[in-house]
Amino acid sequence: METKKIYGVNDIMPFEPTHPGEVLKEELHIRGISQKKFAETIGMSYTALNEILNSKRSISIETAMKIEAALGIEAQLWIGLQSDYNYHMARKDSGLMACIQQIRKMAAVL
Repeated sequence: METKKIYGVNDIMPFEPTHPGEVLKEELHIRGISQKKFAETIGMSYTALNEILNSKRSISIETAMKIEAALGIEAQLWIGLQSDYNYHMARKDSGLMACIQQIRKMAAVL
């Protein structure tokens, strides 16, 4: 007899959000668009675009809007992916989380 685990609130498995650059890299590959050509199209240096595609640089709102203009994929998608990624990375920052724990302790006595 197979036993199924029932997950409660404390058992939620966190997911790893994808950096929007990874999604963009795949989209360019599927469409057969070179990084160099795309960088030229959206008015960005090849180096900056490459850093986004390799998850070393964030997608700004301006860049998201340029990507939307070039590919027809809504800027809000890119902004949302970037926001989710930033949030997840901040939650993994032990220094920040220690600071937040300290704030919670201090706020509990207010």
